[in-house]
Amino acid sequence: MCPPLRRTRGRGVPMPDDAAPAAGESTFPDTATGVDAGRGLPGRAAWSPVKVALVAGLAGTVALGGLTGWLGYRAVQAQRAEQARELFLQVAREGAVNLSTFNWQQVDADVQRVLDSATGTFYDDYRRRAQAFADVVKQARSTSEGTITEAGLESATDSAGQVLVAVRVTSTNAGAPEGQQRAWRMRIVVEKIGDQAKVSQVDFVS
Repeated sequence: MCPPLRRTRGRGVPMPDDAAPAAGESTFPDTATGVDAGRGLPGRAAWSPVKVALVAGLAGTVALGGLTGWLGYRAVQAQRAEQARELFLQVAREGAVNLSTFNWQQVDADVQRVLDSATGTFYDDYRRRAQAFADVVKQARSTSEGTITEAGLESATDSAGQVLVAVRVTSTNAGAPEGQQRAWRMRIVVEKIGDQAKVSQVDFVS
């Protein structure tokens, strides 16, 4: 029998520390070395909760700003539409009163007041008939006073409105000094002319 071999640390002689890796073990260094476990590669790190909250807050602020602007625009448009409706009603009421109120002693001024608040075809028609109307009123010594009993906006756009007006008219003349009452209904169209609004059409309805 040969004597047992003595192990030495000479070159080329494998020692237990230099043994080949067991099956299934990797010969590469741990890839997690120098990198925190769970963080992955640099540049692809997961967003922190603070960063997510900041981005979400910014997106919410932008969305809220857009919504606020849109709501503000709608509010302004609604306010302008309401102001236009009120203007159309006011001018139609005044126009109805002007048409139904006159005095033979100052009829020329009454006629001019109607013309000042008129435009379009109504202005042209009334102006053509104004002198004949004034002459009849003077001859009959007529007076008339109109009182609005009801008025309502039938339709409206940005530039015009149609109003139905009910008027109670009390009139006198040389032959009927005690006075007579009548009920008129007028459909009046009002148009915006720049910053003003004027009567452009008047129809008497039953």
